Amino acid sequence: MTDINSIRRSLAPELEKLNGLIAERLSSSNPLINEAIGRYLSHKGKQLRPMMVILTARILGAGDPDRVISSGASIEMLHNASLIHDDVIDQSSTRHGIPTINAMWDNHIAVLVGDYFVSTALQLVITTGDLRAVNTIASLGRLLSTGEMDQINNATNHSISEESYFEIITHKTASLFMACVEMGAYASDATPEQLDIMRRFALLFGQCFQIKDDIFDYFHSDSLGKPTGNDLREGKVTLPLIYALNATGHPRCAEMNELVSHDRLSDEEIATLIGYAIEAGGIEYADATLMRLRDEAAAVLSSLGDVDTTPLLSLLDYIIARDM
Repeated sequence: MTDINSIRRSLAPELEKLNGLIAERLSSSNPLINEAIGRYLSHKGKQLRPMMVILTARILGAGDPDRVISSGASIEMLHNASLIHDDVIDQSSTRHGIPTINAMWDNHIAVLVGDYFVSTALQLVITTGDLRAVNTIASLGRLLSTGEMDQINNATNHSISEESYFEIITHKTASLFMACVEMGAYASDATPEQLDIMRRFALLFGQCFQIKDDIFDYFHSDSLGKPTGNDLREGKVTLPLIYALNATGHPRCAEMNELVSHDRLSDEEIATLIGYAIEAGGIEYADATLMRLRDEAAAVLSSLGDVDTTPLLSLLDYIIARDM
């Protein structure tokens, strides 16, 4: 498995500057904001998004260091804002084993802290002096919201198809990675052709990330930060079960399609649907889809020509092979 720590070590100087900038920009005269943000930032996570900004800039010609760091920091702050707001929406008490802001304080404080992250991200991206970067950050907020609303709408209307699934994960997940490469490319004054290639790569990268994340929900793990079946509990039908529900040759297919249409599912019914998805080959199909998208992404990167794309491919292989 690709070692994420070796990639992070290679980016250590840039990430140190980026995290210092985030802490500086988020500093406030309000002690409650400082306490909530300080606790939140003490657990930085993997920081895949700023890493992708930095790696894109390196691959496309290094770029202006200050613009790269500011771009990566603004992306990371907007990403964290979306996580804070998601925890409120999902009523989550922990994320990867760490108490959420809404659990430590309340939803009111969490929403305000999330908004503070958004506003600070916008202030910071303006310092790049690039209106394209400002537009990317502003558009990203709309896309993330649209993806969540599409998911809620589909859950309410029991709209289940592979096409709608990919549309949702493109908005709610892949759009963020596409914004990362855009920011790195802008900071490097990339050509339109290079930008298009990187966007296509990031789209596939983001789709792989979300599919892998969704697979986790079919297996018990204490390290994932959410209970097994949580997606179904929230009305979200993901790729493994979508595939299984279309396995018309399976003797339980009709019964499972009827079951998934219920407005509320009991824990027993969720367990039944998860078991059926595994039994009907849904996990194998999702894994095969991951590898197909991975190969497409590698082929897209190869069209950049004589540049070293190994770090980005290593990052892609990591998110596919990860166990949390």
